[in-house]
Amino acid sequence: MGADHSHGAGATATPRNRLIIAFSITASVFVIEVFGAIITGSLALLVDATHMLTDVIGLALAVTAAHLMNRPPSDRHTWGLRRAEVLGALAQAALLLGVGIFALVEGIRRLFEPPEIASGSLLFFGIVGLVANVISLVVLMGGRKQNLNMRAAFLEVMNDALGSVAVIISAILIATLGWYQADAIAGILIALLIIPRTLILLRASGSVLLESTPPGLDLAEVRRHILALPHVIAIHDLHASQVSTDLPTLSAHVVVDDGLSADDSARLLTSLQECVADHFPVSVEHSTFQLEPQSHPGEHTTHA
Repeated sequence: MGADHSHGAGATATPRNRLIIAFSITASVFVIEVFGAIITGSLALLVDATHMLTDVIGLALAVTAAHLMNRPPSDRHTWGLRRAEVLGALAQAALLLGVGIFALVEGIRRLFEPPEIASGSLLFFGIVGLVANVISLVVLMGGRKQNLNMRAAFLEVMNDALGSVAVIISAILIATLGWYQADAIAGILIALLIIPRTLILLRASGSVLLESTPPGLDLAEVRRHILALPHVIAIHDLHASQVSTDLPTLSAHVVVDDGLSADDSARLLTSLQECVADHFPVSVEHSTFQLEPQSHPGEHTTHA
């Protein structure tokens, strides 16, 4: 059996300090927007403030997940707590989805019963929210592609920024045209921005939890590459999954010629590991292969 091990604390760490800064900014703006929503009676600002609350909770989850992810492996948690990333992202997506549905329903109701709104105060709080969100986006931008946890955090703040833009536009329309339905439309637009992205995030989180094959890794192509290597006769029990979004894994039983020498076995294991690490869009640096002689009474088939 051969394996290439490069997981745990040595893998890419989540930039926790970025999350802490974004959390502090978002928590401060949440308090400001709640005060503003009470003063103005704006649905768009209320939705944005509620969205901010989910961001405060979501970023707190992201900070916690980042802390857990950076813990080294142990005898009890042999992968460390890398999957905390996925659980944190899943919780954030569920919160966002709830806010999106509420905003959609309440926005439709307010289209028919628009309340009077103080446009000047609404504009002020919208600008405050936008400035704070832009700062948070700049802080998170450098790490947004690092893993699902950072992607979820960046997505939440980006949605907030778009929500603040909607609040500002609705305030301008109310001030210039007296069109109070603009606030309800802004709330609906925020919801329509939130819901599709949360569904994508939920799907990505669920895919990891269900141990689906990593996106971009074609197992049929992996089989073809492995079967083309010298001394390989068949392959079975081929499995690929993700511990976290930045830690794909692969394992397989490889049937080889009887009487394969120790040197040839070592070279073959190296070739197998290099194959899955270098030849595909997804680099699998943690792979485990079990070599079986052809005479071994196992399942000698090319199918997983």
